[in-house]
Parts: sequence; C-alpha cells; structure tokens
Amino acid sequence: MNEQPAGETGGADRDELPIPDYDHLPLGSLTHRIRSLDADGLGRLIEYEKRHGDRAPVMQVFTARLEALHSGAEPSSGSPQAATPETADGPAGDSRVSPVTEGPAINPPSHGVPTNPAQPRTTG
Repeated sequence: MNEQPAGETGGADRDELPIPDYDHLPLGSLTHRIRSLDADGLGRLIEYEKRHGDRAPVMQVFTARLEALHSGAEPSSGSPQAATPETADGPAGDSRVSPVTEGPAINPPSHGVPTNPAQPRTTG
C-alpha cells in the first residue's frame, strides 16, 4: 500500500465519489451500480479503494469493469445515485418504548416440572 503523509489524502474524497456511501454497499450491489459509471468515474472509485480498503474482491470487480469499458462496453442508463435498498429507512413515526407500548409480563414455567407441556415425558 502507498503511504502518504498525515493530512494528505490525494484523489477524491468520500463525499465526491460517483456512488454515494459506496464503501458500505455489499459487493453484489456494488457490481451492479458501477455499470452506470464511465471510465473516469470508475477510476475515481479505484483510486479511493486503493487508498482506503484495497479489498481484493472489490478491486477485481472494478478492474474487470474497467477492462470491459476499454474494450468498448457502454455504461448502462441506470443511476449510481439511485435509492439503496441495502440500507433500511428508520421506522415511520414515534417508536419510543414506554409502559403503554410494552408487551405483557411473561412468567415462563420452571424446567423439569412434570405438568410443563414443553417437557418430554418418560414412557414406561
């Protein structure tokens, strides 16, 4: 890995990447999202990945797509800015726990009590 002096990051910052929050996407989603990038956008992701994670599976996907672009493949019409189904939105409304919203009290039966229907019975 390349060592850089403290304070120097070089290349694109995380907020300037063509795919928002890309480093939190699973590899399968990332594979599909890079299809809409041109070679310059993909190059920015490659440089960022080399400086930050340098994950082999991610680099393999990036370099394979870059080779495809150089061989004549066209970026897809999809948007890398599209909603991310991998990250769930928070619950709608107020979801605070209070005595009003708590479940019923539970008193589980003791283990080993013969009248407990969950306990196995001896046959014999």
